[in-house]
Formats: sequence, structure tokens, C-alpha cells
Amino acid sequence: MLFGDLSVKKHRLIIGGCDAVALAKQYGTPLYVFDAARCEKNARAYVDILKREYPDSTVCYASKAFSCIGIYNILKSLGLGADVVSGGELYTALKGGMDPPNIYFHGNNKTEREIKFAVESGVGCFVVDSERELELISDFADKPQNVLVRVNPGVEAHTHSFIQTATPDSKFGFSIADGSAREFILSVGNYKNIKFCGIACHIGSQIFEPQSFEIAIDKMTDFIVEFNKLGIRVERLDLGGGYGIHYIAEDKPLTPEDYMLNTVRYLKSAIERRKINPPKLIVEPGRSIVGEAGITLYTVGSVKNIKNVKTYAAVDGGMFENPRAMLYSARYSAVVADKADMPATDEYSIAGKCCESGDIIIDGIKLPKLSSGDILAVLSTGAYHYSMASNYNRNAVPPVVAVKNGKSAYMVKPQTYEDIARNDVIPVLSEEKQ
Repeated sequence: MLFGDLSVKKHRLIIGGCDAVALAKQYGTPLYVFDAARCEKNARAYVDILKREYPDSTVCYASKAFSCIGIYNILKSLGLGADVVSGGELYTALKGGMDPPNIYFHGNNKTEREIKFAVESGVGCFVVDSERELELISDFADKPQNVLVRVNPGVEAHTHSFIQTATPDSKFGFSIADGSAREFILSVGNYKNIKFCGIACHIGSQIFEPQSFEIAIDKMTDFIVEFNKLGIRVERLDLGGGYGIHYIAEDKPLTPEDYMLNTVRYLKSAIERRKINPPKLIVEPGRSIVGEAGITLYTVGSVKNIKNVKTYAAVDGGMFENPRAMLYSARYSAVVADKADMPATDEYSIAGKCCESGDIIIDGIKLPKLSSGDILAVLSTGAYHYSMASNYNRNAVPPVVAVKNGKSAYMVKPQTYEDIARNDVIPVLSEEKQ
């Protein structure tokens, strides 16, 4: 099963009008390939629905999914802002042309250096997660800074336990249920140069059920009612992201249009039922914009059959460029790029090249018979792959190549061995005096 806008021509996998095998030959493997048109289509769907259904809104791209100058440049042109969670993401967003007023700075432990940089850069809003953060913003600011408070509505979305972020036990936000969110918000007025603008939540990732978002909306709008009674206006409501995508055939996500339409219409109904002033709406899709727009190309190396056990097909990538399989037991689909529509006759475990027994990208997948030199394409790798890649075993992080209308170009250049060792130095340690 092919996801996104992938197609097959003369047995070859086609992405963005480009032959995947030809891309592998031209740029080498492992290689991240990014379909710019698919990304634009997904992003535009969010923007268009909100523009029509809830004009007082901003779509902020969740940078952690995939952060590089090129992606911000694409999304800014479509009217998106950015959700950043570090100084590095903020710097990259600014280099990519994102307007500072449309940047929301998240994170549960922003450092002094990051907060100072954000204040100096003129970010549009801080999403605060601690009293310490308020103190730092107040200290560094010479004019009022817009602030949202991250709250925990206690919604348990059906997702991997490691990425559930709004359950009662979470490092993120202040709980509505135990009163800590209310208490913290009431204290915001004690700090100079802080303007309380509203509340934010994020209930998890890779969520398929719209009911999860509806429950969060009910809890967040109930919370707004509580503050309205105290004479405190909640001007902005940030509902985060978490919209799911296809990784395997069993996944049943909604389209970006359906996710957004359901959310907006339910929010408008909730606002009407509670008779509150409509807040400015912020949503933060990431994976659902870039996830299915990406594939990763590998070259098959050794094929090893263990009699009566399994057959391993080793590729030239692994956990250094896709740690999700190990971190989250993430599951993937794959096709052989030059046999993309041929019968899947053999079962393989796709093994990475890292020195770890657990470095398995896909444990058990039916594919056409593999041979050394075949090009394997793993699907839906546009999110949380490049952004989580490392130099483990001193492997180079693969480049990113953007494709559109049959043309290709680097989006992130290849990393060299020299790049890997660039910051290494041999320490000169003086002997202690006797």
C-alpha cells in the first residue's frame, strides 16, 4: 500500500515526479526524500479550513517533526507560523524567514540563554510551563511579553505511552484537575512585563480518534468559563496538534481537512453552548504536514537466512537515521523501489547497520525477493527522522533531497566525515603542581 502521492511507473517507485531508483543513484543512500508538493497540499488544507471556518486563527507548524531552513521557507509562504521548543529551532525558523510575531515558543525547561534569545528576537508568544520560566522572561524583557500557560486537561489519547503528554502524570503543563493550573494563572499578574493571553494544551501524538480532541475542547472551554467568572479574559486557545498519519495499512487517520473541520466545528459549538467570547485559535500540526511527504531510500547489503528462524536483509541505514523503531516500536511499510508493483513473495526483517541487536527497522515484512544492491524505500518518514537522527557509531546523518514536478535538489546537504569530527579536539591538560 502506497501512502501520500506516491505512484508506480514501469515497476519503479515515483515520488514528486522523480524515479526513486534514479534518486538513489544520483545522491547515494541512505537518503531522505521529501515531496514538497505533498507538504504544501497538507499545510494548505489546514490554512484554508481555518480561513473559512474560524478566521481568527493561526496554524503553527510543529517544528520538532522536521526542522530545517527549507521547510520554514515553504510553510511561511503558505501563511503558517511556527511552534518551536528550543533555541536551535527558533534560530532555524528565523533563518527560514518565519516572522517572529508568528512564532510560539514552547518547552518545559527553556534555558536562560534560550529565553534571552527569544525575547531579543521578538517572538510572538511564550507558552510557559513553570514559575521559573516566568521569572526569567520577566527579568529579560523590557516590554510586555505575550504568554500562554500550558495546562493539562487530563485527556488520555490512544497512543504510545511514551508520547502521551496530557495524562495526570506528565512533565508538561499544570493540571486542571488538581487546581494547580488555576493557581498558577492567577499568579501571572505578579510578574512585570508579562501579559497573560490564554491557555495551551497538547494531548498526544499520532491520534486517530476525533473524540479525543472533542473532550479536550470541552475541558479547555470549561476552564475558560471559570476564568471569565473571575473577570479574566482568555484571548487565545492553543489546542496543539497530534493528528495521525499512515505508517502501515491498518492505520486509519482522517485527512488534514477532516481533522481540522471536525475540531473547528466542535469548538464553535462548545463556545456557543458556554456563551464565551471566541478566543483566537492556534493549532500546531507537524507530523500530519510532513510525515507522508517523506520516504527514506536504502541500499540492501547482505541478505542472511537463518534456517527455520527468519531472513535478515541489512540496509545501509539504521537507528542513527531512524530511531523511532527502537524508541516507540514504530511500525513501517516499505517497497522495493525497482519492483514496486511486483508480488511480495518473501518475508524479511530489515536490519540496520548499527552495532545493536535491536537495530531493526521493520521486523517482518513481505517483499519481492531481495538481492544485494536493491533499493528499499521505507514510507512515511518525513517526520521525526531527520530531526531525531544522530551520529551513533559515527555514521553520517543522511542528506534531505526535495522533489517536485520531476525535479530534485538538496534541502539539507550531505554530512561528511569531516563534519562529524569538526568539533573534536585533543585536550591539553596541564600537570598538577607538586
